[in-house]
Amino acid sequence: MIRRAFTAGLLAIGTLAALPAQAQQLSLGQISRYLNTLKAVQGSFTQINADGTISTGTIAIKRPGKVRFDYNPPERALVLASAGAVYILDRKLNAQPETYPLSQTPLSIILDRTVDLTRAGMVTGHSYDGTATTVTAQDPKRPEYGTIQLKFTGNPVQLRQWIITDGDGNQTTVVLGELEATALPNRMFYIDPELAKLR
Repeated sequence: MIRRAFTAGLLAIGTLAALPAQAQQLSLGQISRYLNTLKAVQGSFTQINADGTISTGTIAIKRPGKVRFDYNPPERALVLASAGAVYILDRKLNAQPETYPLSQTPLSIILDRTVDLTRAGMVTGHSYDGTATTVTAQDPKRPEYGTIQLKFTGNPVQLRQWIITDGDGNQTTVVLGELEATALPNRMFYIDPELAKLR
């Protein structure tokens, strides 16, 4: 279930809580600059899976290229992205993780070393509902891997949620709690220490 939910889309939902008011729509340049300032952050998440089930856990992002999802029980799953690969580990099975390229998920767009949403063909939607700015983006070189819809509030700019839609139309929504800047060691994103814990 975790693999399907993760590959289907990595997080999204309308909004679980009231979001603070925002004066105006954020430009693609403003959003790109904000994402490029997200160097190392950590927080909680709620994931709405394609089948309607809900998962919770903690997320750690270290740009470029690193993210870690620790799922709360009963799943106890772990998803890591590092060195261009995504690892999905079910700790309950004590099995080898499933692995696939990070480039095959639209999440790679915001984990890139430099985010530039103004690139031709990247943004397919950009709207404002009076509270939040929503941007839908795809990798213009790999549109078959799906899209990521990002929702931001302003004053200050904050990423609140995303919805990943895979090439088959399956959606996964992730709602983010407050993302706090923190020091994150690279070893947090290595799969080998996690496998060693299972032995």
